[in-house]
Amino acid sequence: MLFCRALFALVHYDLLKTFCRFETICAVIKSWQVAKRPTDEQTIERICQAINHAAIWYPRRTLCLQRSFATTYLLRRYGVSAQLVTGAQMVPLKAHAWVEVQGKPVNENQSAQASYSVWERC
Repeated sequence: MLFCRALFALVHYDLLKTFCRFETICAVIKSWQVAKRPTDEQTIERICQAINHAAIWYPRRTLCLQRSFATTYLLRRYGVSAQLVTGAQMVPLKAHAWVEVQGKPVNENQSAQASYSVWERC
């Protein structure tokens, strides 16, 4: 079931991206409430794995923003207060997105925070 929800979230992002600007997508993310559900320590791991598996089967290539969108959606749905973070690196110029829970990246290695200056937290 989690795999199906992960696929749905990837599709949801693709539809939004087709018709909306980033500001609108960020507003959608900010509107998501964290569900009042009990969570265990394995919830984050299970959700990240479901997103990884869904991305493998997704018919299009998924990039960091789409994966982070889907991860944030599922984490909040399962009661985890998560933030989608976008950032940039000046040299070489690169942009990146990741998800943080309690200030720590969960779908990215810990170096993301040191490598990128934060643009936005949704």
